[in-house]
Amino acid sequence: MEQLLDGLSLHTICQSAHCPNVGECFSRKTATFLILGNICTRRCTFCAVEKGHPFPVDEEEPQHLLEAAEKLNLSYIVITSVTRDDLADGGASQFARVINILRGNRRGAIVEVLIPDFRGSAEALKSVVQARPQVINHNVETVPCLYPKVRPGADYSRSLGLLFRVKNLNSGIITKSGLMLGLGETTEEVVEVMKDLREANCDLLTLGQYLQPSAKHHPVVRFVPPEEFSQYRDIGKEIGFIEVAAAPLVRSSFKAAELYAKVKGDAHSLDSSSITRV
Repeated sequence: MEQLLDGLSLHTICQSAHCPNVGECFSRKTATFLILGNICTRRCTFCAVEKGHPFPVDEEEPQHLLEAAEKLNLSYIVITSVTRDDLADGGASQFARVINILRGNRRGAIVEVLIPDFRGSAEALKSVVQARPQVINHNVETVPCLYPKVRPGADYSRSLGLLFRVKNLNSGIITKSGLMLGLGETTEEVVEVMKDLREANCDLLTLGQYLQPSAKHHPVVRFVPPEEFSQYRDIGKEIGFIEVAAAPLVRSSFKAAELYAKVKGDAHSLDSSSITRV
């Protein structure tokens, strides 16, 4: 996997974010691709992705992603990115190009994108929606009161609005979001966020344990026990999410194809050996 990615000048969030599931995923020839480089313009204190001044956008990146998808024979493809506040459209046009080339050449493949907030640009979001990925994911990451410490530069209401606008633009697109637990939130705050997401017509939710990438990052305030994750899953189902993935090692793209298949009511429709996941 590393040789393939290096050969095509591609990045994955699996590597850049130090995902705890990277060994399992790479051994199964799966990954979540990271476009627009591997340097982020924001300084979220939970994230291991390198921060700083990004390089120019690679115009050959969409074609390289298609080559990787073909070599790995992927039927479910997850694309995410760093946040690129230095670009006029936040990188939305690159997302659209990637979606279009994958959907045009990998017939029958499902494309899920995990997008940044594009600084609230309605036009940027519209260009991604018009490319028609089957799933649009945007993580709120944590509860509102922790944003100043955990997500400086982000805005909770802006993120909720993005998910709501996706459904207004195309109600057929599945929307998805996720939170990390253990950053200092309360149970009541998590449940309120879940309710907010449902009011924004979010379909799918992922909940996982925050793990501190290094001593420089936000500390782990609490390790949430597995039974509490199960309780959150039950609450999420009760308030209307189609499906909730909740467990310590769940990440936003963890078993993405299986989660999507449950939406479609066919959990066995995809070959697990050709799924991208983190």
